[in-house]
Amino acid sequence: MATTDRTKITVEATINAPVAKVWLLWTRPEHITRWNNASDDWHTPSAENDLRVGGKFSSRMEAKDGSVGFDFWGIYTTIEPHQYIGYTLGDERKVEIRFVADGNKTRVIETFDPEEVNSAELQKTGWQAILDNFKKYAEATTGKETLHFEISIHASASKVYSTMIHEKHYAEWTAVFSPTSRYEGSWEKGSDINFLGTDKEGNVGGMYSRIKENIPNRFLSIEHLGIIQNGVKTSSGPEVDDWAGALENYTFTETNGTTLLSVSLDSIEEHKEYFEKTWPAALKVLKEICEK
Repeated sequence: MATTDRTKITVEATINAPVAKVWLLWTRPEHITRWNNASDDWHTPSAENDLRVGGKFSSRMEAKDGSVGFDFWGIYTTIEPHQYIGYTLGDERKVEIRFVADGNKTRVIETFDPEEVNSAELQKTGWQAILDNFKKYAEATTGKETLHFEISIHASASKVYSTMIHEKHYAEWTAVFSPTSRYEGSWEKGSDINFLGTDKEGNVGGMYSRIKENIPNRFLSIEHLGIIQNGVKTSSGPEVDDWAGALENYTFTETNGTTLLSVSLDSIEEHKEYFEKTWPAALKVLKEICEK
């Protein structure tokens, strides 16, 4: 229901990033899925954005345990690149977003009509939490681009999930990246895990990482912390900077016995072409294993 007699609510944050970067991270679906949540037990598994007057945007927002979810959507009424966005939500409430550039900083100011179910204080807290999460994401995203890959597998989500992380099968489908690919560690949330390979000289290299989130059969998030060279974890240097803080996320969506596996990962420009060739090939192998 539209509201006409309640005071508009405003939240804002100053982002330590130039407005061009802030605009891109705010409007690109592959980035929206990374920051559009108010707390760690929620996420946005998918987003669409037709950024033009009359265009529609939609974000699927869900509790990570799958207990509840909803579609947040609206229609754009005004677009002024790097300055202003206006839209009308599905329940006819109005939202305005201003981007105020100040050198390498950007103020983001959101003003919205409140809904009538929850208190104004609760709504403001929720919208501010999402904006604060965007600030954290934008300031941590330095030179990385989020790549997205997906494949439809004729198997249940539980089978795709368990096959993907099974020690034997993991080595099979990731052999596309390295013939000696393997992992050491645990897939439990909060656990350390190493992704390894051995070169022709017998040197062990790879990445050391942490499982940021693991909801079996639904969502898996890996945070890469650094690299391993000659079997030793390296904590400084340009190559470490390329990977530190990068996320690799997997979303499993099952419909009528078929699972859509969506993968998003942070990459620098140097690796983009390689990943665009190898990831589809690796997922094809995983599909073949799951469908046997």
